[in-house]
Amino acid sequence: MTATAPPTLGLDFGTTNTVLARPTTDGRIEAVPFRHDNTAFTAFRSVLAFWQEPGDEGLAPAFEAGPWAIDRFIAEPLDTRFLQSFKTFAASKAFQNTYIDRRPYAFEDLLAAFFARYRSHAAGSLDTLPKRIVLGRPVTFAGASPDAALAARRYEAAMSRFGFEEFHHVYEPVAAAFYFAERLTADATVLVADFGGGTSDFSLIRFEIDSKASKSKRVVAHALGQSGVGIAGDTFDYRIIDNVVSPRLGKGTQYKSWGKILDFPNHYFTNFARWNQLSIMKSPKMLAELKVLARESLAPEKVQSFIDFIEADVGYPLYRVVSETKMQLSNVNEARLHFSARGTTIDRLIKRTDFESWIAEDLARIDGAVDEALQRAGIADSAVDKVFLTGGTSLVPAVHEMFARRFGEPRIETGERLLSIAYGLALIGQQEDISAWSVAA
Repeated sequence: MTATAPPTLGLDFGTTNTVLARPTTDGRIEAVPFRHDNTAFTAFRSVLAFWQEPGDEGLAPAFEAGPWAIDRFIAEPLDTRFLQSFKTFAASKAFQNTYIDRRPYAFEDLLAAFFARYRSHAAGSLDTLPKRIVLGRPVTFAGASPDAALAARRYEAAMSRFGFEEFHHVYEPVAAAFYFAERLTADATVLVADFGGGTSDFSLIRFEIDSKASKSKRVVAHALGQSGVGIAGDTFDYRIIDNVVSPRLGKGTQYKSWGKILDFPNHYFTNFARWNQLSIMKSPKMLAELKVLARESLAPEKVQSFIDFIEADVGYPLYRVVSETKMQLSNVNEARLHFSARGTTIDRLIKRTDFESWIAEDLARIDGAVDEALQRAGIADSAVDKVFLTGGTSLVPAVHEMFARRFGEPRIETGERLLSIAYGLALIGQQEDISAWSVAA
């Protein structure tokens, strides 16, 4: 850290949540706080809602972000365009824009709209912004053939609208590693495993403590290898939906068509991968299709329950119950998922062993990504001194145990799982040698 460093912000714009951190006058790092429904929080949901409101000259566009966007979507699902996980389009050459109320929005327009509302809900604490911002980025962006340089240009185009002039891009696990490195007292090779909502990223970094530093500890870092995979918390939620909820709503049943017995189309249930898709299915065409299938179904009561769920707009409360059940399974060996809507009740005691069997293939892919990072670094498991786990999904016991089995429990470290990336970005922003930590845009 340096006393002459310019004011800076560290922005961890995530697939699921966003956190902004900044240094305080006494040298600490703090996350920007918010309040919604009398609840304080720092992890701001990365979602947007667009709609139209009556104005002096007819309908005018309006938008919201975070929990306020969710409120709007739940209240008016058919008149609201709801966007989540839009970070996944950041590096996509194929994504040029999306039309909302016949107006084109490029990715940078969406990110700028999101940050504008993020800023407006910060109770004045972001009224004055610095010129320097440190932006977190995944090791591997989502999508086919992602263009990281394109994503960087889009990030900068969006944030320059707020007066930022100096941009630095840092790998998210590297930022988490920097936050963790504050604890180090000796040289170490560290594996950082960052589990977000949409992706899991891994970085191997060699930290060396500069013993010649006179006034304060100076840490020199060398990036050894990185990898990433598009599996994280959202995927685990979907496994519970797919194995517990969907079968109660008709998945795996059959129906009659022209004298033949056919399997119920599975594509209706893949929409559960995102909770807001259940509300989008509430269209006359989709409901008409399902009502025909219900009449021909061999399990009509289940398909009717599916229709009832769609008509009742219960996607968001359903996913909250699912997410809470997953979190309970991080602390106990079994948890009950209970949810009722329109006369249909889903009530199931889920054993942790069942959940772990549902995510087994996902864990194998995560383990494969760790292999890839080690191979790129050219080191063996035994050469890793510390493993730093961050992100909400690292709380899942099967994830923790996978790393403990591989590297040994004494080498596992955790801390500030949802804030460590933003904190690390803000700390890096105070470094004189900031370029040593950043990635060329």
